[in-house]
Amino acid sequence: MGLWRWLGRPGLFLLPPERAHYLGMGAFSWLTQLPLAGRGFRACYGLSDPRLMTRCFGLDFPNPLGLAAGFDKNAQWFNSLALLGFGCIEIGSVTGQGQPGNPSPRLFRLPLDQAIINRMGFNNQGSSSIAGRLKKTAPARRDRQFVLGVNLGKTKVVPVEMAETDYSESLRALFPYADYFAINVSSPNTPGLRSLQDRQPLERLLQAVQVTNRQEANRHGQATKPILLKIAPDLTESQLDEIVDLTLEQGLQGIIATNTTLQREGLRTPNATIEKIGAGGLSGRPLTQRSCQVVRHVYTRLQGRLPVIGVGGIFDGQDAWRMITHGADLIQLYTGFIYGGPGTAHRILRYLQRKLDHHRLDHISQAVGRIELASH
Repeated sequence: MGLWRWLGRPGLFLLPPERAHYLGMGAFSWLTQLPLAGRGFRACYGLSDPRLMTRCFGLDFPNPLGLAAGFDKNAQWFNSLALLGFGCIEIGSVTGQGQPGNPSPRLFRLPLDQAIINRMGFNNQGSSSIAGRLKKTAPARRDRQFVLGVNLGKTKVVPVEMAETDYSESLRALFPYADYFAINVSSPNTPGLRSLQDRQPLERLLQAVQVTNRQEANRHGQATKPILLKIAPDLTESQLDEIVDLTLEQGLQGIIATNTTLQREGLRTPNATIEKIGAGGLSGRPLTQRSCQVVRHVYTRLQGRLPVIGVGGIFDGQDAWRMITHGADLIQLYTGFIYGGPGTAHRILRYLQRKLDHHRLDHISQAVGRIELASH
């Protein structure tokens, strides 16, 4: 991590966050196209261990660590990112129609808190355009062992009452290319989106998505794709219970917990700076504890009937281990990768290997939900 900490991150952090993101990923993606460089990244950061291989909702993940949605919105870099050791890359959020998102500036670093505030607003090229790109890149992906998830959001100009049509349009376009779909109703940056977490609109949305899922499966002669629901960390326990029960009723295959938070309590960044930044979802270290709490509550409510993907505040192996022992079958990170650099996934997976050795466990699944191991 030394080179990233002392050279890579300081250099990129001199630039505005969005510019740094596209500049850094553009350079990295170009570099991985060189034959020797691609093999070099795979050799340095790839890690194969049968103890970490995880099977969830009918899919085989090479390891339980994934890159969360929001990093590769337009499916431009997922093949390159997989070289860094991730077992899963989730692209998006993708909306039915392409849209520019919210006005800039809309992405802000909080280094004192190891956090980010964003109000991107689902900026993406739209489901049809992204489907075209995935069609072109599918052959390259066959040589790489990772799971590709597609996160679906709502187009801003589409009324909430017509959300099911918008989500279904995206699922229809992207069905041939996704290993699973995540239904995102929890971003705070699209007006009215979180109202879809209420029971009645959520029930209508999930029913419509499942109908489209079955239709596309029949049309393509394939099995239906796993559908997961991504939820916010700001829900009450009763709201979480209702969503878990509805997820089971509608036959979904898993829950992703959690998205970014609207809370700002306990930050080290001065209040004046926070007020100047304004609205947006907070991610990173301030979310570590809350996301673990939500994962634990959801895990307990599910009683093993569905897998949980834990997201929020994962920076290192200790965070990942804690999330797993709180009940996450799979884990994802985003902000931790931005602060930790290209070696983040490899370091986390090596840590998990050491924890399995320490506790004499044969497989990572044996640690799921065993909260007594969290601090050991």
